[in-house]
Amino acid sequence: MKWAGFLSLIALVSALSVVVVRHQNRLEFLEVRAAEKLRDRLNDEWGRLQLEQATWARHSLVEQAARQELGMVTPGPTDIVVVQLEVAQ
Repeated sequence: MKWAGFLSLIALVSALSVVVVRHQNRLEFLEVRAAEKLRDRLNDEWGRLQLEQATWARHSLVEQAARQELGMVTPGPTDIVVVQLEVAQ
């Protein structure tokens, strides 16, 4: 009789352990899925930001912004000064 009670107790503890471990496994799986969704969303945003940066870095857009917002103009031939440096030997 003692063995039957002892083995029943061991079976009950084992079954409860399985339930607890499976529950923890589900919780961890949900955390992993949430992290993967966040990773995918951040990767999408990173791609959009890189595309936006490439668009703004185009030379024509920079030149247009310099002309319109800063009032810059291309210097004429008389405004260009060439400076020659003497090289010490």
